[in-house]
Amino acid sequence: MDLRTHGLVNLGRVHAQLSPAVLIEMALARKEGVLADNGAFVANTVPYTGRAAKDKYLVRRPVNETQIAWGAVNQPMTPANFERLWERAKAYYQHRAVFVHDAWACADPVQRLSVRVISENAWHVLFIQCLLRRLTEDECAAFTPSLLILHVPNMKLDPSRDQTRSDVAVILDMDEHRVLIAGTPYAGEIKKSVFTYLNYWMPTRNVFPMHCSATVGAVGDTALLFGLSGTGKTTLSADPARKLIGDDEHGWSSTGVFNFEGGCYAKCIHLSKTGEPQIWNAIRFGSILENVVLDGRRVPDYDDGTLAENTRCAYPLDFIDNIEASSCGGHPKNLLFLACDAFGVLPPISKLTPAQAQYHFLSGYTAKIGGTEAGIKEPTATFSSCFGAPFLPRPAVEYARMLEQRVSQHDAQVWLVNTGWTGGPYGVGKRFPLAMTRRLITAALAGELDAAPFRPDPVFGVLVPESCPDVPSQFLQPRAAWPDGHAYDQQARKLVDLFRNNFKTFEGQISADVRQAGPRAV
Repeated sequence: MDLRTHGLVNLGRVHAQLSPAVLIEMALARKEGVLADNGAFVANTVPYTGRAAKDKYLVRRPVNETQIAWGAVNQPMTPANFERLWERAKAYYQHRAVFVHDAWACADPVQRLSVRVISENAWHVLFIQCLLRRLTEDECAAFTPSLLILHVPNMKLDPSRDQTRSDVAVILDMDEHRVLIAGTPYAGEIKKSVFTYLNYWMPTRNVFPMHCSATVGAVGDTALLFGLSGTGKTTLSADPARKLIGDDEHGWSSTGVFNFEGGCYAKCIHLSKTGEPQIWNAIRFGSILENVVLDGRRVPDYDDGTLAENTRCAYPLDFIDNIEASSCGGHPKNLLFLACDAFGVLPPISKLTPAQAQYHFLSGYTAKIGGTEAGIKEPTATFSSCFGAPFLPRPAVEYARMLEQRVSQHDAQVWLVNTGWTGGPYGVGKRFPLAMTRRLITAALAGELDAAPFRPDPVFGVLVPESCPDVPSQFLQPRAAWPDGHAYDQQARKLVDLFRNNFKTFEGQISADVRQAGPRAV
């Protein structure tokens, strides 16, 4: 493969389009990681065990000046500074072996994007081989990249010289179709850079880009599950009764839904064979474990968060038996917004009006557990617009309007699902059992709740079913599940205030019915 077309010269050996087995052999020989007893390649990226959100930049050019929502998420970088760093990366590659992988993003052939990743590490190329869509031999010969990613995880930057915040930078040049990732080996940066790029360009093709998982049922019914990290998006989409389209990133075009990716990148902290059998069985030779602790026999300990709570596994979609081979589906009839509510206020499932759907889409709520390990920890609300604010170059209301248009056009029902706590906040109440959440979602998708009576939730105004087969009715109404109703009211007031304060950002950009679709006074 000739990389001189990218200005890369005087390189060491170029390793292109290698098989997983060869990449793993080379990664082991180069001491980039080890093999677990289940055959997965295990990489350690400490101290970079998550995305460097504060070190992400977009190149600011006249053509995108009014298109991008500039700010803390989308920090601007000048074209001149980016070019200096790009040239430094090219010089860094000189006399080094490089690994190259060409792949497709987007399962829909009409929308697909050609991506070339160049890295100094074999295992990172294995990662992108897991996550993106593979080429045929004929496609390899005719391949021309539309997006080029230079990945130099061991090249540290100098903030005083390079005008960056730290020695790490993830820089996207949207209009020149280039990405530079420097200073961090965390593999998720590659995946999310492709997603961010697609979130910028797909709306120009009238495609709604979404941070969601997607499944299809036996009768061809497509369902979408939106949710932030830790809400159960990947776990709940691994449903033996439904075929998996994809677990994380999709587009919704005029013809239906399609996966952006060709693999999964699942959190695996506390992974269990009984709770997530599809994910468990997908972790084998050809897959990757990231920052997972191994015992003396190299058996993964998924409960050990010593290296990171954000432990991950990456594997191709075809490592799961129950998949939709085309990675495409029809127009969805059900959308589920997942929130892990550690305040214990939200009902386990509720039906949203179109205005409420926009409100909760823009809010993108979940809660995380803060504090120390000992004692009761105070839940912390997290709001991420469209359930993916870190990856949205454009203003959030643009994506919300696309949601509104498609939900209306295809008569889709939107549900809010609480995968968090009931009977009290974290430390007092209990988390909804996974089996119960699965049962509620199954009931919603199968139409079992259509005949059930609904009542408005007194706090959020969402419609809550009064009954669901196989689910005790006392779980369905949040306040009734608390032993102390006044304590519930106090907790509800806290959460309502957090929602209202967060939504002030959008009040001047949305319609009156959406503004009024939020929580009520308690």
